[in-house]
Amino acid sequence: MRKLALSDEILMSVDKSARYIGHEVNAVWKEPESVDIRFCMCFPDVYEVGMSHIGIQILYELFNRRADTFCERVYSPWPDLDKLMREKKIPLFALESQQSIKDFDFLGITLQYEMCYTNVLQILELSQIPLMAKDRTWKCPIVIGGGPCTYNPEPLADFFDIFYIGEGETVYDLLMETYKDSRKKGQTREEFLKRAANIEGLYVPAFYDVGYNEDGTIAYFKPAEGVPEKIRRQVVADMSDTVYPEKPVVPYIRAVQDRVALEIQRGCIRGCRFCQAGMIYRPIRERSLEFLKKYALAMINSTGYEEITLCSLSSSDYTKLAELMDFLIKEMGERKINISLPSLRIDAFSLDVMSRVQDVRKSSLTFAPEAGTKRMRDIINKGLDEETILGGACEAYKAGWNKVKLYFMLGQPFEQDTDVEGIPHLADKIAMAYYDTVPKSERQGKVQVTISTSYFVPKPFTPFQWAAQISPDEYIRRKTLLMDTLKQEHNYKSIKYNWHDSNTSILEGLLARGDRRVGRVILEAYRSGCIFDAWTEFFKMEKWEKAIEKSGIDMDFYTLRERDIAEILPWDFIDTGISRKFLEREYKKAERGEITKNCREGCGGCGCNSWNTGVCIESK
Repeated sequence: MRKLALSDEILMSVDKSARYIGHEVNAVWKEPESVDIRFCMCFPDVYEVGMSHIGIQILYELFNRRADTFCERVYSPWPDLDKLMREKKIPLFALESQQSIKDFDFLGITLQYEMCYTNVLQILELSQIPLMAKDRTWKCPIVIGGGPCTYNPEPLADFFDIFYIGEGETVYDLLMETYKDSRKKGQTREEFLKRAANIEGLYVPAFYDVGYNEDGTIAYFKPAEGVPEKIRRQVVADMSDTVYPEKPVVPYIRAVQDRVALEIQRGCIRGCRFCQAGMIYRPIRERSLEFLKKYALAMINSTGYEEITLCSLSSSDYTKLAELMDFLIKEMGERKINISLPSLRIDAFSLDVMSRVQDVRKSSLTFAPEAGTKRMRDIINKGLDEETILGGACEAYKAGWNKVKLYFMLGQPFEQDTDVEGIPHLADKIAMAYYDTVPKSERQGKVQVTISTSYFVPKPFTPFQWAAQISPDEYIRRKTLLMDTLKQEHNYKSIKYNWHDSNTSILEGLLARGDRRVGRVILEAYRSGCIFDAWTEFFKMEKWEKAIEKSGIDMDFYTLRERDIAEILPWDFIDTGISRKFLEREYKKAERGEITKNCREGCGGCGCNSWNTGVCIESK
């Protein structure tokens, strides 16, 4: 009988104790003594957020298909339990076996968002694993990081043994076999890590040395003898011949995304210059219609969920979307299952599909123009003119919608005040289109338009990776300009404005483009009590500011400074398959306001169509 790691007294004293007991529907159980490898997958945030992540579900399936491996899960304990575990010296434990993480062979941490970095240290400390990789022995798990933040792993380099760069389905089996062989041969931990460093896609920071110029920029980035100079991103070539969960784990409590997630494709053809995901997940690769039909039914039947959502960066670009939707509407309709359709362009086909699967009177429609003027949308390569946006809004109003959400960014490169003022101007036109399009007798109440703006953060491996981030004061000035302009619009009372906090965004900018020296800041912030920084109620900017000052880091150097094209960037040792020359060209085209066609209209020469196994499907 499995014994819970926490007593009844503790479980009864913390919020949502079901976060910690495991044994959920479809959770895997193996006898720990019957396997060679214990692997714990970690999402460094609260259970409800981590259980919504499809990537962990895929890797959970991949590892547990191996007869010699038992993969379990762990999430960040909420602050109430965190406090009790420290007081009572209870080591962090995995959900399935309730056994201590420190006794596992591997701890795999997915890095989805920079503001979760202090939670990584929380996981390590509560697991009683040394925070610094250099202090670990074979008595500690191998700590490996994956996910989009590994495209600049340097701020976390001191805390991880290995980073997995790319998609997880490719070389993990080879890593597991290498680990077993190393342990069988009695090799040292360093010898194993040297072997791991020679597996394509794996980066072991301990074997790379960094030097700096007097002005703070990187002077050199050198590998030790016997490890590769470049780390090659891993790509799944055939998305219909790979692992996917037929029986995803179902949480006991409501998750943030409480539904079946059906990943229909990876990559994006659009080439928006601000979008890291659109660059690092190239080329676009679709799953076959047969694959998606099979897994949609299997997951609904094995979970009991009442909703299924399609996952991709741009669902409208899936070439078999019409056929897939016909299948889902028929099959899910018979089962009374809701269908969710994020990431759709607002065109006639998409609106027709959404009107068939949503209650338009209750739901709102989301547009992401990203910028208020065509000039600015051309700069970011969004490729949307005002006529298209208004046309989509009119079609939506005709179909019965009267609630619209609009997402924008402030502070993108080359933005001017007229572009900021263009946001409320556009919102007003969208609101006015409702009254111009829908006869008074057919209106379902007044139109409701919500504007949301985020504070732009330049990210690695995008054309804007060299750009300066605007200062928090400048962000507030532009936000105020937007608000003042909005108050002068005709439909002001029908338009609501929400904005993102400037402190978290400027800090995200530091962590996103920082080098190894920024690790000192993360460690100092954590030691001062920073965890769950992605949560407004726990984020304390003053603690981060003190950590930055104590660490001797110049935050403006990392955030407000435009990089020279020739500068060595902290992530330059990673080969994503997207050529640096392409990113340079795109940055220059942005300055000139020139559009690059999407991949189906014409190849932009990014390099991914002839790289590694990830052959661009548009070039076939």
